[in-house]
Amino acid sequence: MIEMTGLVRALIQKGWIDEKTAEQAHAKEEAGPNGLLLALIKSGVLDERKVAQFAAETFGLPVLDISAVNPDVLPKKLIDPQIANRYQVVALSQRKGKTVIAVADPTLVRVYDEIRFQTGQTIELVVVPAQSLARFCDKLYESLNNALSTLVQDNELLEGVSLSEGTPVADEGDVDVEDAPVVRFIQKILIDAINEGASDIHFEPYEKFYRIRVRQDGMLREIARPPLALKEKIAARLKIISKLDISEKRVPQDGRTKLILNKNKAIDFRVSTLPTLWGEKIVLRILDASQAMLGIDALGYEPEQKAALLEAIERPYGMILVTGPTGSGKTVSLYTCLNLLNKPEVNISTAEDPVEINLPGINQVNINDKVGLTFAAALRAFLRQDPDIIMVGEIRDLETADIGVKAAQTGHLLLSTLHTNDAPSTIERLRNIGIAPFNIASSVILITAQRLVRRLCTCKKPIDIPADALISAGFAEEDLDGSWQPYGPAGCEKCRGSGYKGRTGIYEVMPISEAIQRLIMANASAMEIEAQARREGVRSLRQSGLLKVKHGITSLTEVLAATND
Repeated sequence: MIEMTGLVRALIQKGWIDEKTAEQAHAKEEAGPNGLLLALIKSGVLDERKVAQFAAETFGLPVLDISAVNPDVLPKKLIDPQIANRYQVVALSQRKGKTVIAVADPTLVRVYDEIRFQTGQTIELVVVPAQSLARFCDKLYESLNNALSTLVQDNELLEGVSLSEGTPVADEGDVDVEDAPVVRFIQKILIDAINEGASDIHFEPYEKFYRIRVRQDGMLREIARPPLALKEKIAARLKIISKLDISEKRVPQDGRTKLILNKNKAIDFRVSTLPTLWGEKIVLRILDASQAMLGIDALGYEPEQKAALLEAIERPYGMILVTGPTGSGKTVSLYTCLNLLNKPEVNISTAEDPVEINLPGINQVNINDKVGLTFAAALRAFLRQDPDIIMVGEIRDLETADIGVKAAQTGHLLLSTLHTNDAPSTIERLRNIGIAPFNIASSVILITAQRLVRRLCTCKKPIDIPADALISAGFAEEDLDGSWQPYGPAGCEKCRGSGYKGRTGIYEVMPISEAIQRLIMANASAMEIEAQARREGVRSLRQSGLLKVKHGITSLTEVLAATND
């Protein structure tokens, strides 16, 4: 049984075509939701203008002659070009929260719901003949998929750029001529991802298609669908530049590569492969050292939180812990602190799995469990290297935690991370690992929990939120004094219609006071420690997020999604 859209079913019911004809056209069906409709039109079974008129009359919509539209005046970036080109839709205009889009098949509700979600606006449809719309889309959107056949001639695009320890693209003699488009295509993907501020690039093979997605501001977005036949060549190329074994496809592998943009700028990538049902999925994490040089003011700490953190890292010894889930910005926070501490008169050593950002002046060690270089082994070696400051990528076990505690108690400042939900529960986590309460109380000086939320773009708009909803979210009644206005996403070309641009951190910074030390010694629960922290003025993650809502930095929806109170 072939899959038919509502419009094709309506045409069958109307008697314009029969199911057998539709099944025959299915063999010539093109990719995309309009594939079957286009196949029926191209085979001459249907007339595109009559189909458009039928669709308009059936669903009460106007018909548009797309040839009369000037493509230069259209809001091309309102809808993601990859989504628009794949689904064959064109954004015609945007006004007062409404977006008018040209479509060939008004029954593709799932597609239009996705666009509605992406733009955050009401969608109004206009019907355009299918073939005319397809031709218009091909001209309007420059698809990355078509770049595979043209990048090989585009020598200026990547001039001066090199991959994998600086080997120039033009001099890659080990690449077959037929693979040259793949080499340049991958390079273009990497450069575009960097320019757009992406954090990760996902190369994903499936049974019937291959897609590439980037994570930008915490959200994944599809940017290309190369031909499925190229999946092996793309995977092989990525593994070659990452110095991985291209013949090994049965087990995960980890590697690194570097993109040298110019004499003063280079971007590192952490590469991870994963064998899946339909081939190797490869994820590249973009490691931009400039992120660690932004300074603590760019991270989003409130003034009193920043003061508490700076006071802690200036202390001569003790343990500072940064907690949060994967992707919450812990590494950038640690590197920012290390950058502040990186002075000629101090010896700083780090043990990381793997080293993400290269910081000159700091001794960085890559953990390698296969040869016995564990966090604990690295820590022991550090203590014989006359250290002042030590950073451990993650405390995972009792041995690492125990050596870290002893280091913090014997005149060293130690920074590390843990995977916990908030600052008070970190104490409980250390106890569960096996650290004695008196050792926790005497070594830990500050714990900070963090999350990342998306920043509202400059196109943000005021929104009305009922007082009950604000109070339910965590605002106090005295906060609802009318002196501030909540904002929500609007959508513009700058933010690709999402309403958000960039991310900021929300934090729970908990110094270990004498009162909290006494609670730790008494084996108090995380709830008791949390209650004491609130009495001392420590903001929870939710409270920090609500403060950013109050200041118009982010939306209430983002804060509610990132925190749990």
